[in-house]
Amino acid sequence: MAAGAGGLLAAALLLLAAAGPRLAPAELTDGNSEHLKREHSLMKPYQGAGSAAMPLWDFQGSTMVTSQYVRLTPDERSREGSIWNRVPCFLKDWELHVHFKIHGAGKKNLHGDGLALWYTRERLMPGPVFGSKDNFHGLAIFLDTYPNDEATERVFPYISAMVNNGSLTYDHSKDGRWTELAGCTADLRNQNHDTFLAIRYSRGRLTVMTDVEDKNEWKNCIDIAGVRLPTGYFFGASAGTGDLSDNHDIISMKLFQLMVEHPPEDENIDWTKIEPSVSLLKSPKDNVDDPTGNFRSGPLTGWKVFLLLLCALLGIIVCAVVGAVVFQKRQERNKRFY
Repeated sequence: MAAGAGGLLAAALLLLAAAGPRLAPAELTDGNSEHLKREHSLMKPYQGAGSAAMPLWDFQGSTMVTSQYVRLTPDERSREGSIWNRVPCFLKDWELHVHFKIHGAGKKNLHGDGLALWYTRERLMPGPVFGSKDNFHGLAIFLDTYPNDEATERVFPYISAMVNNGSLTYDHSKDGRWTELAGCTADLRNQNHDTFLAIRYSRGRLTVMTDVEDKNEWKNCIDIAGVRLPTGYFFGASAGTGDLSDNHDIISMKLFQLMVEHPPEDENIDWTKIEPSVSLLKSPKDNVDDPTGNFRSGPLTGWKVFLLLLCALLGIIVCAVVGAVVFQKRQERNKRFY
């Protein structure tokens, strides 16, 4: 009887594993030039290198354009700089490839602060979040190189994603922990080889991948479904230094259009009017009066429901097995009295 119950338990686990929610790996484009959107891309040779102006791009702060890279900050304290595309992006599905380099003379934990990549409504607005505005509208990907929170268990450098509708504040003292959607550790600083990051947004799914190990292959970092981003926002990059510093360089930013079919109902949506949000979490505006900033404590997600059902089913199976064993023991005991 116990062996039969064990088989039932194994079968139930296999069934749940097959039925549980999962995300298939995102297929990143190979950089097909046919779908390259040059009006949103920054590539060498940079037009306007050494001058105060570039076609299609604006920059500010400590940003310096050379023939080989765009340096957002030099390896000096208290500097910030940014570069922003002038043309709003009206693509619903896109993929951004960023070739970057973060390097400097500082040793371990004596460098900072990091680099941010943006797709936001605001542009050219300096501020405290890696050289750009806080309480932004849109998407930010942070490449954070310095742990401000001494109690953190994260290993830095650390890449994280944040979606904001203007109501959330990035908490530097906690390295953005309360507003982070997902993240990963990546050894991207002071490398002697090229380092790349890819951001893909398609049909509500946000994927971030890295190529920082000189293997010429993408490694998954972030994969989130249920993300809603408007069209008509701007791409940009910014960086900042404080008491510690680093060189933060952008070598290229290449945007590719993804050819993706959408359901017919999407045709009736005005994508310029939707609010940045993540449907599987509570709305960012619900966090305004929450002193803990607990962005993750919203309604049950698909995974939470799945885990609750799994626990309930396992409980039922365990009770059934225990009941069967107890019943069998009683039967054997009763036979001894006859």
